[in-house]
Amino acid sequence: MTRYHPIFELFLCRMRMFYREPDAIFWTYGFPVLLTIGLGVAFRTKPPDKVQVAVQDAPELREIRRTLESDHSFQTLVGSVAQCEAWIRKGEADIAVLHSDGVEYRSDPTRPEAAIARLRVDEAIQRAAGRTDAVAIKDAHVTSPGARYIDFLIPGLLGMNLMGGGLWGIGFVTVDMRIRKLLKRLIATPMRKRDFFLSLIGSRMVFTIPEVLLLLVTGWLLFRVAIEGSLVNIAIVAGIGALSFAGLGLFLASRARKIETISGLMNAVMLPMWIFSGIFFSSKRFPDLLQPFIQALPLTQLNNALRAVITDGASLMSQWLPLSILAAYGFVSFVLALRWFKWT
Repeated sequence: MTRYHPIFELFLCRMRMFYREPDAIFWTYGFPVLLTIGLGVAFRTKPPDKVQVAVQDAPELREIRRTLESDHSFQTLVGSVAQCEAWIRKGEADIAVLHSDGVEYRSDPTRPEAAIARLRVDEAIQRAAGRTDAVAIKDAHVTSPGARYIDFLIPGLLGMNLMGGGLWGIGFVTVDMRIRKLLKRLIATPMRKRDFFLSLIGSRMVFTIPEVLLLLVTGWLLFRVAIEGSLVNIAIVAGIGALSFAGLGLFLASRARKIETISGLMNAVMLPMWIFSGIFFSSKRFPDLLQPFIQALPLTQLNNALRAVITDGASLMSQWLPLSILAAYGFVSFVLALRWFKWT
């Protein structure tokens, strides 16, 4: 007589449940890719915007007009004083150059781009008039890997997806099974609570593989995001993060009996990490007073480790602290879930 192991059978059950739900597949794999593409296009690398300059149509400003028109960093509009003021008022021009006993700059001081426009326009006009710098200056542009926003964004989105997959993919599914009386039926089978937990975590780890690959491949193919670290190290960091949030998802779902309850619990846990953990911008932007709280969040440590490995090519040993914190979250959550979990 063939003997089936409970963990293997429960694992197959979970895999079938997942792949029979198209919406779950989309939110797990499709949505993060679409979000990456959308944000990557919105914040893609592009040349600086042209300064919109309105120039009065006056003979005295003819040379200045030629100077600005010959410079490709400016877009000039030529008209009367009233037209120049209207362009400023409507936001169609950043600054107006008028003739009034010399050259007059007219702009809206409440618009930040107006101050930059004045500096650039005045620099071009003064240099055309023969002004030279007292100190020689040379510009150097930073183009090293990881300097672009998309390079910063990809590890953050990967961490966010691992968090969402661990909490929603395990916590929400477990409560849904409790509501549909599936957990009650499993009590009669020859398995232990630990078998059920390990099957959920095992399926979650399998789902993690395409999640990581899809985001990394999308970033590399579409935006040439450099992957400086070892793929093995990236897989280990992502795996520890997935295990940590899987344990947290089990803990949150250990006694919840309603969809509203588990949804509220998971949103309460994830919301601080969405805001503070450096998904879309650096967590260092927050005041020093909040930094101990921010650094204690598991997603902060996961994002820090992912960015260090992916962007900087850091070794696993150099990331022992964030990985230890993630492992501690996962271990403690798993132990508490084993103790407090209820089937019904």
